[in-house]
Amino acid sequence: MSGKIKHTGVIESVERNVIRVRILQTSACASCKVAGHCGASESKEKTVEVYGDFDGRVGEEVTVVASEQVGVNAVILGFGVPFLILIAALYLLIRFTGNEPLAALGSIACLIPYYLVLYQKREKLRERLSFTIERINN
Repeated sequence: MSGKIKHTGVIESVERNVIRVRILQTSACASCKVAGHCGASESKEKTVEVYGDFDGRVGEEVTVVASEQVGVNAVILGFGVPFLILIAALYLLIRFTGNEPLAALGSIACLIPYYLVLYQKREKLRERLSFTIERINN
């Protein structure tokens, strides 16, 4: 494994230190020869914001790169930690209150502080969970 996540895309806009790159995100089976005749294949256009200095121009084809560790960290912060908070809070609230509906609402409410902290730390997270751009050599 290369340890890199790469997507080819086209620069949509260039502002101070933010470059927006449009990529085509495809599912694993979208590259299959019969994907056009199968309902399972899926592809979506996404816009990725890349922070930093890059002297690209609108319309230039580039490769957006991130390490696999960045992807793993994003999944852990976005899904793993909230899941653990939800399950732990649900268990504790059911154990201490015995009221399942109240425990369900309370466990969901326990996610609010987590997401507020993520929002407050977004600049630091943006630095740690960032993409880079590489030129495509034609």
